[in-house]
Amino acid sequence: MSQTMSKSVTGSAKNTANGRYSKVMLIDDNSLDNFINKKLLESNGFTDETEAFESAEKALEKLKASGTDELPDVIFLDIMMPGMDGFQFLEAFENLPTCTQQHCKVIMLSTSESFKDLNKANKNRFVKKFLNKPLTPETINAIHV
Repeated sequence: MSQTMSKSVTGSAKNTANGRYSKVMLIDDNSLDNFINKKLLESNGFTDETEAFESAEKALEKLKASGTDELPDVIFLDIMMPGMDGFQFLEAFENLPTCTQQHCKVIMLSTSESFKDLNKANKNRFVKKFLNKPLTPETINAIHV
């Protein structure tokens, strides 16, 4: 099995071929949530690479511009965001190429206890899971999409 190397923030090389999923995209307007979730996902062996967006619009632009080999395997999508919220993102996701839709598994994240949000998320064909924030190592280890 080949392994890839990448530079960490400190500049030292690290092994990046151990995660269950190669690439993960975080979409949450809260930069602290993105920072914590990125660290949790990477330190718990969930992913090799995480890209975080504080705007659903910018994340959508990235997906549109990405080649198949650049797509994230999993998208963690917050519901409540200014501008384009999580459900509006899913409406726009509907218009992306089929290969993008099939490759990217969407997991919705929310602090909302609303059954309306849960039901709406569960009815969407792209949403594989609905999780309450905050993510925990136990939750991360139980995810298989």
